[in-house]
Amino acid sequence: MKRSRWGLMAGAAALAAILLAAAQGRSADTVTIAVTAIVEHPALDAVRDGVRDELEAEGYAQGKNLTFVYESAQGNPATAAQIARKFVGDGPDVIVPISTPSAQAVVAATQDIPVVFTAVTDPLDAKLVTNLEKPGGNVTGVRDTAPIAKQLALIREILPNAKVIGMPYNPGEANGVALLNMVKKEAPALGFSVVEAAAPKSSDVMAAAQSLVGKADVIYVSTDNQIVSAFASVVKVGVDNKLPVFAGDTDSVPRGAIAAIGFDYYDVGRQTGKIVVRVLKGEKPGDIAVQDVGTLQLFVNPGAAKAMGVTIPDAVMQRAKKVVQ
Repeated sequence: MKRSRWGLMAGAAALAAILLAAAQGRSADTVTIAVTAIVEHPALDAVRDGVRDELEAEGYAQGKNLTFVYESAQGNPATAAQIARKFVGDGPDVIVPISTPSAQAVVAATQDIPVVFTAVTDPLDAKLVTNLEKPGGNVTGVRDTAPIAKQLALIREILPNAKVIGMPYNPGEANGVALLNMVKKEAPALGFSVVEAAAPKSSDVMAAAQSLVGKADVIYVSTDNQIVSAFASVVKVGVDNKLPVFAGDTDSVPRGAIAAIGFDYYDVGRQTGKIVVRVLKGEKPGDIAVQDVGTLQLFVNPGAAKAMGVTIPDAVMQRAKKVVQ
């Protein structure tokens, strides 16, 4: 039987994995999943935990037949590239990059090891894949395209008189820029204009938020990882200046956002883990369509709202999946 090029590559990769496992003193029956994120914050940490828990639910137990490796780039793209190269050198069974910068680093580092990215806003714009339905090659994953229109509608419902949305973002993160452009596109339909505030470094986030005081009626923080990682700075500006702060991820609501309608990132991790399991069982990543996150949830924080001079309407409270006390 004539073997395909992919089959030859897969066979060579499997042999290399066996040899590497033997060299590292671990059983060839043990799978190694290497996970990396651009930075640590509750949403991305929840994705990581969801991936690990889904693997364990499928019978892959750490200390028995699963080696689960995790490294954070601590917000540094250069470090993300170093981690990607290290992972490729180690030869894991699957690499799971969390967030756009980490996914770009891993995809640039390997065309052979299976890659299942997650928490990526726009994998086409980020050049991770060229086709969502049939990615091809060694890459697939889960995209978390934000429900921007619904998020802006929530702000409008809670703040009917607001006119200007202030949006801090990282101009160096493709995810952050894409979300800013999405907000600019959707805002006029809901009667908002947008003023942006660039924060190229984590240490710039406080100043970016402060620059919006007097210019904006509300601050909206998207799933831009740099801004989310420094979310406490934005909340402080909001409380000190009675400037309402909303978020694009529900994990930021317990951290001080008034409300958010978005994804449960732990569930995003579980969804990603299911794809990883399919790859471990022999499916080619390039044959698995990129998946969207399905279920949206509404979280509210009436205490944060009061601290910022806002009352959340009863209709919103009654719809909330979770009320943070």
